[in-house]
Amino acid sequence: MAGESCHDAQQSSRLQSRPSYQHLGSNQLSDEVTERTPLSSNGSFAPNPNSSGGNDRQSLTSFPRGGSLPAQPILIGEISSNNGPLDDMTRRLYISHFFSTWNFRGFEFGAVLFLASIYPGTLLQISIYALVRAISPILFAPAIGRYIDSGERLKVIRFSIIWQRVPVVISCSLFWIMLSQKWRLPAWSISILLGVSIFLACIEKLCSIMNTVSIERDWIIVIADGNEAALRRMNSQMRRIDLVCKLASPLVIALLESSSTEAAILVTLGINSVSMVIEYALIAKVYKAVPSLAQRCTQSTAENDEVANLEQTSSLKRSATRQLMSFVTNLRIYISQDAFLPSLSLSILYLTVLSFAGQMVTYLLAVGYTSAAVSLVRMVSTACEMSATWLAPWMMNKIGTVRAGIWFLSLQMICLGFVILAFWTAQAPIWTATGLVGGTVLSRIGLWGFDLSVQVIIQEEVEPQHRGAFSTTEAALQNFFELCAYASTIVFFRPSDFRYPALMSVCAVYLAGALYTKFVRDRRGHLFHRSKCMKPRNESRPL
Repeated sequence: MAGESCHDAQQSSRLQSRPSYQHLGSNQLSDEVTERTPLSSNGSFAPNPNSSGGNDRQSLTSFPRGGSLPAQPILIGEISSNNGPLDDMTRRLYISHFFSTWNFRGFEFGAVLFLASIYPGTLLQISIYALVRAISPILFAPAIGRYIDSGERLKVIRFSIIWQRVPVVISCSLFWIMLSQKWRLPAWSISILLGVSIFLACIEKLCSIMNTVSIERDWIIVIADGNEAALRRMNSQMRRIDLVCKLASPLVIALLESSSTEAAILVTLGINSVSMVIEYALIAKVYKAVPSLAQRCTQSTAENDEVANLEQTSSLKRSATRQLMSFVTNLRIYISQDAFLPSLSLSILYLTVLSFAGQMVTYLLAVGYTSAAVSLVRMVSTACEMSATWLAPWMMNKIGTVRAGIWFLSLQMICLGFVILAFWTAQAPIWTATGLVGGTVLSRIGLWGFDLSVQVIIQEEVEPQHRGAFSTTEAALQNFFELCAYASTIVFFRPSDFRYPALMSVCAVYLAGALYTKFVRDRRGHLFHRSKCMKPRNESRPL
């Protein structure tokens, strides 16, 4: 297999791209998860004599070549607290990711506020800005994925850092000019500056996807080096950083903008300028600390020939054809991977208006919630999401990654089921909104727990040479479903009709549940354990 050959070439122990799974049977392992399997004297994993089960997947943790085994057995899922160099390296990675996410969230929210000040009383320019920015990943995902898969890791990540920050710096400069000089400049020049800002926003969005995919779907897998517990720990920490930045960065920008829009623009410009240097230096130190990051798995000869043939022509028509064929190639790669159904299920969840984003906040304000109440609810929701970053690794350790995913997704389905019940039974709009808030807040635990479970499945099962193509195709699908969510509130724009977009959102969750259930059934051979009392007396128990 391609992933296994790359594993041998890099001479390091990695997570297997296609782990083997076993179903229940009279001579097979049971589904109870064994999390603590000691090393035998020759360095290989020996079965735990006190355990009767196996993991959803077979996980191995190995040692560097030439190293000596410790005197005491090393257990799966345990990470030493004295990993000085490793902790320093991961700390640098977290700081770099924090700056990247903070700036992305801050500019994403701030740009809307800046445009609202430049164009008061209309949503047209803001809508065009957001729409074009959301469409760009759908169109250019194949090119991003190809660059991630084929490029040198450090070069790719530095390119994404620079071209995330430079467009933001230029955009903030343009926003400041448009705001301070809008009464002096002619209307056509303001429109040109808006067009340039939209173009820069697309570049920033594409490079943010490149950065996120490179770090979360490639770098941390290599850094974990086959250590499943370390991988889960890094995934959870990354999600905590995402959630903190998602809440705090827009709040800081909003507070600044409430005092002075010009000051908010200049602060955004300054933070992006400084953080670019910090990110650039920190990521280089992480790269040098992990020699295996310098190794790169390449695509097969047939795939390289296909890409080369697509790139031989430069006419506009053939360029569009080339882009379409590249997307089809990436889509074929995406569907062929074992993690296809979990990834598709996660992408479908982006078709939602039940997320305390603009659509739901607008509805809550329309039915009588105050801005302070909405802010409080968002804080409670973020706290629930944060709790999932601790709960999910614990659940995965207890019952396995695949089973944890179905449990978390089921929790989300149940909570949102009550949301629909509230919409169609409550009489007063305020009680309808209260049911909406309660069910949505609790569902965030299931959503983020499922997200972390799917993240691990994708990291373990996607072939290394296809990580970029797979993840950017997934990002394109997520943006597509997000656009569908926006379209639903364009059609049903009255607050009294919000129940219909909400119903569509819940249907999307149940569709995702059905797809993931099929994945679990295909992988494990069953969904539920048969009760002991239902078994015939003479039926032997599985080992």
